[in-house]
Amino acid sequence: MAGARVNGAVLSGARGVLVQVEVDVSEGLPAVGLVGLPDASVNEARLRARCAVTSVGRTWPNRRVTISLTPAEIRKNGAGLDLPIAVAVLAAAGQLPADRVEDTVFTGELGLDGRLRSARGALPAALAARDAGVSRLVAPTDAGPELARLSGIRILLAGHLGDVVRWLSDPEHPGLDGPGCVDAEADETRGPDLADVRGHAYGRLAIEVAAAGSHHLALVGPPGVGKTLLAERLPSVLGDLDDDEAMEVACLYSVAGLARPTAHYRRPPMQSPHHAASGAAVLGALRGSRVAPGAVTLAHRGVLLLDEAPEFSRPALEGLRQSLESGSVSLDRAAWAGRLPARFQLVMTANPCPCGQRTGRGSACSCSPAAVRRYTARLSGPLMDRIDLRLSVARPSEGELRHDSPGEASALVRARVVAARERSRLRLAGTPWTSNAAIPTGELRRHWLPDSGGLDLLHDLESRAPNLRGPDRVLRVAWTLSDLAGRDRPGRDEIAAAAGLRGASLGWSP
Repeated sequence: MAGARVNGAVLSGARGVLVQVEVDVSEGLPAVGLVGLPDASVNEARLRARCAVTSVGRTWPNRRVTISLTPAEIRKNGAGLDLPIAVAVLAAAGQLPADRVEDTVFTGELGLDGRLRSARGALPAALAARDAGVSRLVAPTDAGPELARLSGIRILLAGHLGDVVRWLSDPEHPGLDGPGCVDAEADETRGPDLADVRGHAYGRLAIEVAAAGSHHLALVGPPGVGKTLLAERLPSVLGDLDDDEAMEVACLYSVAGLARPTAHYRRPPMQSPHHAASGAAVLGALRGSRVAPGAVTLAHRGVLLLDEAPEFSRPALEGLRQSLESGSVSLDRAAWAGRLPARFQLVMTANPCPCGQRTGRGSACSCSPAAVRRYTARLSGPLMDRIDLRLSVARPSEGELRHDSPGEASALVRARVVAARERSRLRLAGTPWTSNAAIPTGELRRHWLPDSGGLDLLHDLESRAPNLRGPDRVLRVAWTLSDLAGRDRPGRDEIAAAAGLRGASLGWSP
């Protein structure tokens, strides 16, 4: 009887978990048994591994082969265990030295001809290996760009099972290639620029304030006036992510089977699902035993744009309320129960009514009062209460449209946003929060009140507000306006301006 142990990794939710592949080769009728809660894709790995082993000139044991995946209580999914299973079988059969596989994690999907392909979640698997103190990770070559920025563990890349076998068999073999260096110079182009927007001075201010304080934003107006034009430019004025945030976002994209462009590694992500998207597509779902992150998770640390928000399904819209409050989304199913990160800035656009012409006196609107009520009710009061900035967008005047000089570019606005965020970060140092929008109500009222003039106006707003959530959000926005202006604390002017930025939406009061 002969055995071997090889380290692999699987996904559990959005994180990687190390798995030990134990193989026992014993006397008996030729058979392959796989235990340890494998799903269908893992169960098929024994067939792929067998064909790949024979394709590189090695012999699959003609005896009873038992493969155990531990820890047994974790459900195993994905094709990333193909490579460690093949290596473990060869080591158990005496065709590879068992000591060479120690302190190494193997991951990758095998083709029948032995070619290695990257499996979903290569980056979380590498992070799990690094955090466990493993010194090396062997991964497919096409995972190189995804793993290139990871430090603290040696990454070895192979394009074929034969390369791995030769490296393990011969101590004098020069070894496998590393991922190489990543160009640290990011692409300066950031997509749509605020310089493209003509007019809309108030809308541009709302975009700047939203970016500086991480506030949620709703833009309401008739079709064609520039709501989407403004909303799409919010990411262009956001500062870059730091190292930890960028790695966190990259891991979530890896879990989803997506890859972020190298030049955009530090850029805040943006997701803009179609209004016909299901609740599962927006919030996330389970596909068998595999977690499929939704748009709210892929927008983590970035922007979630819901264009024509009232056209989204009610489950998708109401499901946002948890993420807006907690920064995460719960997926509780039989196969897996847990939370995925979902701390994003929500930007919604909407028409004032189904036909979109209910502006001014509404003389051009053809909608009945009942139709308007049904339309506006699609965005519930509790959801709209969580939106800090609610702006009515009108068509720019003829003078604004004919003005020849372009508007202020995103780069200039972004510099002010970064400076304002640094002021708020310094003010909030030593607390769990890094932005004005994240400060809880109790802490806000206890430590960050405006000056006496601003406090009087805030109390006046409270006396007329239908609930107390609105004035609290006005105070958060006032702090952002104060940060943008370089002031130590907000006054009456900032409270008034914040109330104005929160005051217009689909007929809801601030």
